[in-house]
Amino acid sequence: MRERTLRGIGAAATRLFLLYMAVLLGLIVAWLTDVPVPDHSPLLLVLIGFVIWGTSVLCTWSADRMAVRREPSTPVEVAPPVRGAWQALNGPADKVPSHGVRSLGQAYAIDVLVVEGREDASPWSPIGRPAAAYPSFGEPLLAVADATVVHVDDGQRDHRGRDTYPGLAYLVLEGLVRSLGGPRRILGNHVILDLGDGVHALYAHLRRGSASVRVGDRVTEGTPIGLCGNSGNSSEPHLHFQLMDDADPKWAAGLPFTWTGVGLPPNGEVFTVPATGNGADATGS
Repeated sequence: MRERTLRGIGAAATRLFLLYMAVLLGLIVAWLTDVPVPDHSPLLLVLIGFVIWGTSVLCTWSADRMAVRREPSTPVEVAPPVRGAWQALNGPADKVPSHGVRSLGQAYAIDVLVVEGREDASPWSPIGRPAAAYPSFGEPLLAVADATVVHVDDGQRDHRGRDTYPGLAYLVLEGLVRSLGGPRRILGNHVILDLGDGVHALYAHLRRGSASVRVGDRVTEGTPIGLCGNSGNSSEPHLHFQLMDDADPKWAAGLPFTWTGVGLPPNGEVFTVPATGNGADATGS
């Protein structure tokens, strides 16, 4: 309960800090353009911002320390969530937390995408390509074990790619705004499965309208649950996959995992899962 309280205070302080910075930016613009504004002490404004930011950092750090103590050392073995050839990125084989944070149960999260047929955009293109231009878009995603569906979010749009320099800069700013909307806006369309024994699988950034399961459904290993998309805080169509110890990512700690026949692919590795079966004959390169 204490960890949840700290996590909640930290998230609230983060949102408040972002809003405060937006207001402060507005005041700065007003001062520079000689628009009348109430007189404030710059030192006091900076001090208030520092207190809010420090509260966010301290509470999040404390909650993360508690989450680490809950993370088991033995990985949970599940089937791969995809079939065919995929590349692993930002995975826990290279570092933990794999995405740089433990919030939202992401300590052991991994991103995977299809690289065959993928064309790199011009690095300075100001407008990203449509989601459908990427080979990962629309690829089926599969249940990694027999499970019960406990959450489905399926209505958010698939935006254009953000894989150019201007696009990545925009993605950072967009991510700050999305964080104000909570986990849903970060994860985009997503499905959460209860695998039993306190283990939950989260699939994020699904294609809008593609979820083929509903809350309460029972699925078996290999059951299609949706399609890969580009919703939420995503630079291009890919699957963000993780295991966690709670059905709600706001309170969850990440769980280490390994994929049957694949293991835990390191950053940049292309692994192949047969079109049928549970991945027992999977190969990596």
